[in-house]
Formats: sequence, structure tokens, C-alpha cells
Amino acid sequence: MENNSKITPPVFVTRPSMPPYEEYIEEIKQIWDAHWLTNFGSIHNKFKEQLKDFLKADNISLFTNGHMALYSAIVSLGLKGEIITTPYTFASTTHAIVQAGCTPVFCDINPDTFTIDTEKIEALITNKTCAILPVHVYGVVCDIEKINRIANKYNLKIIYDAAHAFGVTYKGKGIGMYGDCSMFSFHATKAFNSIEGGALSFADSRLGKKFKEFKNFGLIDGENINEFGTNAKMNEFQAAMGVCNLRHINEVIAKRRLLSEIYRNALKDIPGVKLLPIQENVQTNYAYFPVIFDTAAGCPTDRDTVKAELEKNNIFARRYFYPITADFPCYKEYRKRNDTPVARDISSKVLSLPLYADLATEDAERICEIIKNLV
Repeated sequence: MENNSKITPPVFVTRPSMPPYEEYIEEIKQIWDAHWLTNFGSIHNKFKEQLKDFLKADNISLFTNGHMALYSAIVSLGLKGEIITTPYTFASTTHAIVQAGCTPVFCDINPDTFTIDTEKIEALITNKTCAILPVHVYGVVCDIEKINRIANKYNLKIIYDAAHAFGVTYKGKGIGMYGDCSMFSFHATKAFNSIEGGALSFADSRLGKKFKEFKNFGLIDGENINEFGTNAKMNEFQAAMGVCNLRHINEVIAKRRLLSEIYRNALKDIPGVKLLPIQENVQTNYAYFPVIFDTAAGCPTDRDTVKAELEKNNIFARRYFYPITADFPCYKEYRKRNDTPVARDISSKVLSLPLYADLATEDAERICEIIKNLV
């Protein structure tokens, strides 16, 4: 094999999908015509209705980003006390819990799916527990049926962090149709983006009014505020990007699927190399391609060595998620009651490979060759 030391330009772990320039300019022309930049304009409302159809959701509320959507869900549901969640996630999940005045209780993860281990949830429930906040990490669907049984048994709310699960379906239903609420993130790094942005899907239609008021400073009309609120509205420029990108999302997912299949076919039979499971009854979105490099299971090299070798070739993968949120200094006090050894172990071995719609198949194949030469 020819030894090309560099890929030019650099290959990063992700790159935002964007519509054709002219398409976006055409979509935002009406903003200049109306001089309506934010506060539930016509593009915002169009985007919301289109999302309801695509996500197969009964109710949708748009937010300026996924973090504020998750925070708003916790506050608007009136949750107080402890929320059982996973430490194997981005910091935003835990931040939202603490920001809303609740206490995160970290539950370990399933070693095969990397989602919250439903066999360990009940042991963490106390009289202070008010909700379960699982994460469909990498778009892998949680054990929804078991979580639902536990929540019903103890009268707990369920809020899913579905930041990675845009467009994912489970048993033919949109993933946002499960639980009390699901949060979606439309950050630029996601499979689908509205530059920044986020949304909540929710089961109880009466929550729509609460969400709308809360994300608009608590205003119930032009002058009156009855309850605390914040500013978390999606503006018209974000919504316009969402409208445009939604037109191309099936093509984007198809490209990500092709790249994922290149990775999977090349790496699936290597000892000590573990890949995401292919789940039954799940239509995935190929949001990420994490790989576990486990020297204890026979992999001849570790994660950090692979990462360094890729960087020598101008390829920048990411240790995603590392460290787990429970190991952040700001959450040290919440580690006293339990430990999460599986999450910590996976975190020390995981490397997310570059994956985005514009990634050339040749680059994906070269990444696989570099890895195979090491392992």
C-alpha cells in the first residue's frame, strides 16, 4: 500500500451538512420582507409543522438549542428532587438537571449498547426520585419497555435525551413518541442541524402552552408574567436552515449509512474491536461511528495509539465520550452514592471516527486501512 502521509484537506470528526447556498438565501428572503426575526414567525411555524411530520410526533416545541429544550422540560414538568441518568453522555445532560435545581443520580450503562443499564435503575430509586432521564446515545435506542415499566411502577416521569436520535424510529414509531418528553438537538455537529437549535416532543398536548410561555420569559401575553421563564426561542434564521436541511435529510442519512457500512465491514471481525450493535426494530440515523479498542479483549493496540496514528495522517477522531460526566470536578459530590465502572471503562476505550455526509468514501477506506495496519 502506498504510504501517503497526509490527507488534504484535514479530515475532522464531523462537518455540518448545509443546503445549497441559493436555497437558503431564497428561504430567508421573506425575513427581509416581513422584518420578523424571532418570536414565533412564519418560518418557525412552518418548520415546527414539518418536524411533526418527519419525526412522527404528536406535539413539537422549538428551542434555541437542545440544552435549553432539556432544561425547559425539567422545569416545566415541575420536577424536584433526584433524577436518575447516565454519566455516559455530553455534559449538557447533567448540566440541565443541576441547572433546573435537581440532583443527578448516575446509573451505569449496558456494556453492549452504551445506554443506561435498566437492571441497575431500581436500586437507585429513593423517595426523592422524580424522574428517569436516559440517553439514546449515538442514536442507539434505550430499553424503552423496561424503562416504561419502572417509571409506571414508581410513578416517575421519563424525559429522553434524544439529541443523537433525530429521525430514529422504534417499532415503526418516531423515537419522540416514547416517554413524557424527548429532547432533540439541532446543533451544527449533529446529523441534522438548524445551525443551533433544538426541540421537545411531548405526550401531553397541554405542555405546549407551558413550553411556549417558559421559553418566552414566562409571558402569558404582551405584559403579564405569572411564572418564572427564560429566553429560549428559536429564531427565523435557525428555522430557515432547518427547513432547508430537512429537504435533504434522507439523502444525508443515506450517505452516512454508506460510510458506516464501509467502517463496519472493515472493522467488524478484528479481535478486541467492538462496534455499535445493529438493533432490531430500529431504523437508525447513522449519527456516529464509535469504536471500542479493548486491549483486555485482544486488541493489540489501545484507543489513544489509534487516535495518534490517525492524527499523523491529518485525520482527527474524537474520544466521545471521555471523560464521563460523573468524573468532571464540578460533579464530584454526586459520585458518593454509587459508581459507574462500565461507563468509565467504555469511556477509556472509545474513539468516534469521522462521519458526515460530505466525507469521501476514499477517506473512510483510508481510515480503515490505517486502523487495520495497527490492530
